Amino acid sequence: MVVRHWREDACTILHLTGDLDVAGAPRLQAELEPALAAADPPNLVVDLTEVPFCDSVGLGVLVGALNHIRDVNGRMILVLAPGMIRHLLTITNLDRHFETSESLVEARAALGSAA
Repeated sequence: MVVRHWREDACTILHLTGDLDVAGAPRLQAELEPALAAADPPNLVVDLTEVPFCDSVGLGVLVGALNHIRDVNGRMILVLAPGMIRHLLTITNLDRHFETSESLVEARAALGSAA
């Protein structure tokens, strides 16, 4: 798992590449902590378009981040391509909890308008 992050205007963007599984989840967790602490409230875009697989451990990291962000009145948007992760969110009913977008541009615009 490779995680790149950067700050743009009103949000922090994390771009993930590779599997978000038991091996990759700690890498994401390590990148999330400073990203969540960097803004008040945190507005986070997590780009998962290059993540082909996510297991329960990876999903747990995303849910934990969402809970934290909601506790401090922030927003988190997942950028999803069609495929496994979108399906995983649907079958676990987490699609009702996560805000999603089909593109990074759309997600940034949504958070920029919320600032």
